[in-house]
Amino acid sequence: MTRPAGGPPRYGWLFAGLWLFYLGGNVQALLDQPVMYWRVAGLIAVAGFAAGYLYLVAAARHIRRGARPPRHTVRTWLGIALLLALFGLQVPGAGDQALTCLVFIAALAMVSLPLTQAAPLALILFGVAEALPPLVDGWTDGGYGLAVLLGSLASYGFRAASERQARLVIAQKELSDRAVADERARIAADLHDILGHSLTVVTVKAELAQRLLDVDVDRARKELNDLEGLARDALADVRATAMGVRGISLPGEIAAAREALAAANVDADLPGAADEVPSRNRELFAWTLREAVTNVVRHSGARHVRVRLTPGSIEIADDGTSAPGVAPAGQGLAGLRRRAEAAGGLFTAGARDDQPGFRVRVEVPT
Repeated sequence: MTRPAGGPPRYGWLFAGLWLFYLGGNVQALLDQPVMYWRVAGLIAVAGFAAGYLYLVAAARHIRRGARPPRHTVRTWLGIALLLALFGLQVPGAGDQALTCLVFIAALAMVSLPLTQAAPLALILFGVAEALPPLVDGWTDGGYGLAVLLGSLASYGFRAASERQARLVIAQKELSDRAVADERARIAADLHDILGHSLTVVTVKAELAQRLLDVDVDRARKELNDLEGLARDALADVRATAMGVRGISLPGEIAAAREALAAANVDADLPGAADEVPSRNRELFAWTLREAVTNVVRHSGARHVRVRLTPGSIEIADDGTSAPGVAPAGQGLAGLRRRAEAAGGLFTAGARDDQPGFRVRVEVPT
C-alpha cells in the first residue's frame, strides 16, 4: 500500500537511525574504559540513548503535518531531559566522545519542538559543546560545537521543507475541492438557464398546439414541428454542458495558477483576463499554462514567474535555477508539443536568453 502524496514517511525513524553509527566513538571509548562500573553504565546509557532517540523521532511523525499539540511538546521535553541524563551518564566513561550525543539532541529539538523553544536549546547545546573541551582536563576539541550547529541547521531545513510540502498538499486539495464546487455551480447554472428557457417555450408551444388542433391543424402541425426542434436543441445544449465537465478553461487556469503560485511563495505576473484570445486557442493555452506552472512549482525553485498572453501566443518564463527537461513521450512538455503541433502551432521550451531561468512558449498562426 502506498502512502498519500505529500504525507509523512511512515518509516522515517529508520532513516534517522542510520545516523546512530556516529555513536560508535562513544562505544569504543567505553570499551576502552578500565573502570568496570563506568564502562557498563556507559554502554547501557548508549543503548538507552539510541532507543530513546528513535522513539522520539518516530513519535514526531505528525509534526510534518503541521500539528504541535501541547502534550507532544511536553513529551518531547521529557524525552530530551532523559537523553541529557543518559548523556551525562556516559561522560565519566566516554569522556569527550560523549559530546556526540548533543548533536542528536539538538537535531531532535529542531524537528520536534516549537522553533521559539528549539533554537535557544540548540544554542545552549552549541555553547556546552564548545566550552567543555577547553575546560576539562584530557578532553580535546573534536569539532562537536560545529557539528551541533550544522546538525541543527540541517534539521531545521528538513523541517521547513516538510512543512512547505504539507502546505502545498493542503492548498492543492483546497483548489481541487473548490474547482469541483465551482464546476458543479457552473453546470447547475447552465442547466437552469438552458432548461428553464427551453422548457418554458416548449410548454407554451404545446399549449398553443393543443388549442389549434380544433381550429387550424396546419398551424398546429407547424407548432409541433417547432416544439420538436426546441427539444432537440435543448438536448444538445445539455449534452454540451455535460461534456464541459471534462474540459479546461483558460480563465480558470489563470485563476488556479495564481493560487498555486501564491501557495508556493512564487511571485506571479499573470494576465488579468483572456478575452482577447480566440476560442480556438484557449484550450491549448490553458493546457500550456497548467503544465508550465506545475513544472515551476515542482522543479524550478523559481521566485518569480511572468506570463505573457496574446491572441496568438502564450509565454511562461521563470527565474528558477533548475530548468525542467522535456518529459518522456506522452507526458509533460512532450504532450504540450504534440498539442501545439496538432493545432498548427510552434512549441519552444528551454533556458531563457536574457537571464537565468526557463521559458515555455506556444505560438499559433493567426
